[in-house]
Amino acid sequence: MEQNLSLYHVFYVVANTGNISRAASELYISQPAISKSISKLEENLNTTLFIRNSRGVTLTDEGRILYDYVKTAFAALERGEDELVKIQELGIGHIKIGVSTTLCKFILVPYLEEYIRTHPHVKVTIDNHHSAHTISLLEQHAIDLGVIAEPRSAKNIDFYPITEIEDIFVCSPSYMKNFMLRSTGHPDIITDGTVMMLGQRNMTRQHIDAFLSSQHMELNNILEISTMDLIIEFARIGMGVGCCIKECVQKELDEGILMQVPTEVPIPKRTIGFATVPGIPQASTVCDFIEFARKH
Repeated sequence: MEQNLSLYHVFYVVANTGNISRAASELYISQPAISKSISKLEENLNTTLFIRNSRGVTLTDEGRILYDYVKTAFAALERGEDELVKIQELGIGHIKIGVSTTLCKFILVPYLEEYIRTHPHVKVTIDNHHSAHTISLLEQHAIDLGVIAEPRSAKNIDFYPITEIEDIFVCSPSYMKNFMLRSTGHPDIITDGTVMMLGQRNMTRQHIDAFLSSQHMELNNILEISTMDLIIEFARIGMGVGCCIKECVQKELDEGILMQVPTEVPIPKRTIGFATVPGIPQASTVCDFIEFARKH
């Protein structure tokens, strides 16, 4: 099949022109070369494709059957070429991104807002999962890139940093006041209060657990919440102390709706960035998006 491709092109042009001389002129090759190519194709297919006469050539019944398929194939190739030209001219592309709900809302969306405005023909697909699952999707080549906090071990990914985040504990002023009223001695609101945290599979939770362990802090009452948005909302209404990303609650902190609960040692900041699979060539659209985000 593969060795016949150039022969099919010659066949297609000869069938369209109905004349070997005109076909030779269109293909910029000699008439004997045209005749040789047709004879070779007929030999490979073990059939006669053209009837030669004084005015040129006409297709046999078998030739007309083959021509219909070849015409469809070349039309598909032309459509493919036209599509590639359109992609290049309009910047059409598709980016599949894996990201957690929190990082999507507070980190990715601001980049996407500006990127989509300047690249309106790029389709963006968001696969919304926690970061551990995002890394798994990368390894399965199910997404182009992930937005994650830099993992401790990055052997299986390439990581492109874009910003830093800070994890903190927050609560409402009313929760702080009521906690102090019902407590005796010298209570610690973090170790003795109700602390709302993400599930243990979440990378944010694992980062906080590692910090608490390093400080020999043991929490007596943990309430696991599925999303950071809910943690913030529950902290706002006074349900307990919320463990969240500072950038996610800056507005509430500025307005006094929430207050930061300090720790003796600040929780180490984390680097957020794009993760890709090493050794896998990326589409130009993906590379352009990463470069755009890093510049902005």
